[in-house]
Amino acid sequence: SLLYRFPPLKAGSVSGVIEIHGMRMAVNDLRRRIGNPDQIAGVQLVQLDNGNERPGRAAIFRTGSGLEFTVLLDRGMDVSAASYQGKAMGWRSTVGDVAPQYFEAEGIRWLRSYYGGLVSTCGLINVGAPEPGSELSGHGLHGRINNIPAKDIKVTQEWRGDAYYLAVSGVMRETRIFGENLTLTRTVWTRLGEKRFWVDDAVTNEGFAPTAFQLLYHCNIGWPAVDEGAELVLPSRRFAPRDDEARDGAARWNRFDAPTHGYREKVYYHDVAADRSGKATAAILNPALAKGKDGFGVYIRYAPKELPRFTEWKQMGEQDYVVGLEPCTCGVEGRHVDEAMGLLHVLKPGKRHTVSLEVGALSDSAEAKAIRKAAGAPPKMTDHYSAFVKKPGK
Repeated sequence: SLLYRFPPLKAGSVSGVIEIHGMRMAVNDLRRRIGNPDQIAGVQLVQLDNGNERPGRAAIFRTGSGLEFTVLLDRGMDVSAASYQGKAMGWRSTVGDVAPQYFEAEGIRWLRSYYGGLVSTCGLINVGAPEPGSELSGHGLHGRINNIPAKDIKVTQEWRGDAYYLAVSGVMRETRIFGENLTLTRTVWTRLGEKRFWVDDAVTNEGFAPTAFQLLYHCNIGWPAVDEGAELVLPSRRFAPRDDEARDGAARWNRFDAPTHGYREKVYYHDVAADRSGKATAAILNPALAKGKDGFGVYIRYAPKELPRFTEWKQMGEQDYVVGLEPCTCGVEGRHVDEAMGLLHVLKPGKRHTVSLEVGALSDSAEAKAIRKAAGAPPKMTDHYSAFVKKPGK
């Protein structure tokens, strides 16, 4: 099924062993100790009702491991707040959660309702800088998908074999008369006891004409993972600074500082290598994990075949203190720039582009050591990402 990639429900009684709260126990023994699974894990649907977040809908996940995260059903089903054992995983902007009614599409006004969040989707028509004349075209900063409410929402909370699955799915449609007709079908899911979750997506061209599209996952990691002495670990073979500002700090592309007054953002493009399974892992390690001790970190894991380009957004400013890990199909210079370079991804009628993104917390040195080993040697720098960029889908 497009919506559910986890195993089908098996016939017969649930058996086997599960790990929860640091204990390994038989699944049926656990079930005999609780009246309802929501005693330890579940999905709760709520309506946000404070200020300009009203009347947004949300789904709050708890896995029983200490992982909690919020899916904003009216904001592209993106993940806003997230934490593991009380530690924030994602950066939250000064804006906070905002209902889609307050979205301003023109120019860079997208920032007026940008809450940050652990996973924010950008696209589907424009990613990055607004198109010149966006007041007329509507192709403003990072597009519209992050502000489109989901339809056909379905919540799943059930045992499948020896695992208890938690999921919410829905469909967002980005369309207009005489224009594009794209749908994003999304399932956000996890399991009892996990300290990670998955975002499974399919972008489909529901129209009858080829449609250009761009897609980027803005994964915003904040404090306490990001801190002075923290490190980005990434299987990058080559990287390129976006501009002179980034070039000046290129020697420390993967190292982070204390909040800095007047800091100007630095953006780097990376050529990321996949492992034998076809996946790549990018992680932020806090100072303790970076030094080989137990600590705290956040990682994302994805397939470069599905998202062939990767952007690092480094912002060490006061309050704007965040590192963006951004796998994507495109650059962040804007749709018009990719089009001029012959790199704009096109979906033919009826075709779809699928993506699976895994996001999780790190807590011990062994996890960090394995990710560092997989990253390999440090990357080489080139003057411009056109020296290594791949055409989407290749």
